[in-house]
Amino acid sequence: MKFSDKWKTWFIVSGIVIALGLISLLMPGRGLNLGIDFTGGNLFTLKFTAAVTEAQVREVLAQHGLGASGIQMAQSLGGSAAAGQEVIVQTPPITQEQKAQVLSDLTAKLGPYEKLGDEAVDAAFSRELRTKAFLALLLASVGMVIYITFRFEFKFAIAAITALLHDSLIVVGIFSLLRIPVSISFVAAILTIVGYSINDTIVVFDRLRENLKLRRGKTLREIVDNSINETLTRSINTALTTLFAITAVLLLGGSTVREFSLALVLGIVVGTYSSIFIASPIWLLWRESEQRKPQAAGK
Repeated sequence: MKFSDKWKTWFIVSGIVIALGLISLLMPGRGLNLGIDFTGGNLFTLKFTAAVTEAQVREVLAQHGLGASGIQMAQSLGGSAAAGQEVIVQTPPITQEQKAQVLSDLTAKLGPYEKLGDEAVDAAFSRELRTKAFLALLLASVGMVIYITFRFEFKFAIAAITALLHDSLIVVGIFSLLRIPVSISFVAAILTIVGYSINDTIVVFDRLRENLKLRRGKTLREIVDNSINETLTRSINTALTTLFAITAVLLLGGSTVREFSLALVLGIVVGTYSSIFIASPIWLLWRESEQRKPQAAGK
């Protein structure tokens, strides 16, 4: 299959998805739906006996000056919770007395409930967590550039990191578009995606490097296409077997790991796609542009 001839199609598809995600991220009032790990505050997960609506919950919170709190009507993917019964409420930092009053009013006005979760994070800690999460991603990227440059060449490193940036932007953009809450487990998922995607890309690049030595009579495009085709079965089989396991966790693991497993599912799909359709074409276009320069200078 000639993958390199259709590079414009792959780039346009990725560009559209990334652009939609960036619009959502930068649009006022949207952006990432940051959890209390990054913003500080309190998070309650309540399962009411009878179904409630977001408007009813917000009305109760507004009476305590918390009308702008985040409210998510949750339902497990396995369908164990009735629609409208399970509610996730994220408020700014409040005192224990305020929390007790809010929970008491929710019971009085909306009926009894079971408290499934109750978390609180200090604002100073959340700021430190944001900084460390960014540093972790930055250090991982720098380390990979150094390793790939040493193992292969600088062009391979830049192509691989560009593909990783592509993967991260798509996953983050989808989370922003769908308003899925983001916690520290999301950062762990992104780092896992980075590791998975770079491994898949390295397999393709390793075969590409071998073919550059063995098939000198072929054009760069033919070498790239042959390298991708020779590793395609391995990439697809690895992705599918990993997806089966992570999808089972997503469907059956419950709300505590749903965000992490969903990010992994998206990342595995996007990472496999970028290893085949993004990383290699970037390297190819760079090399072809270098080959054209001496010819242009000769004219």
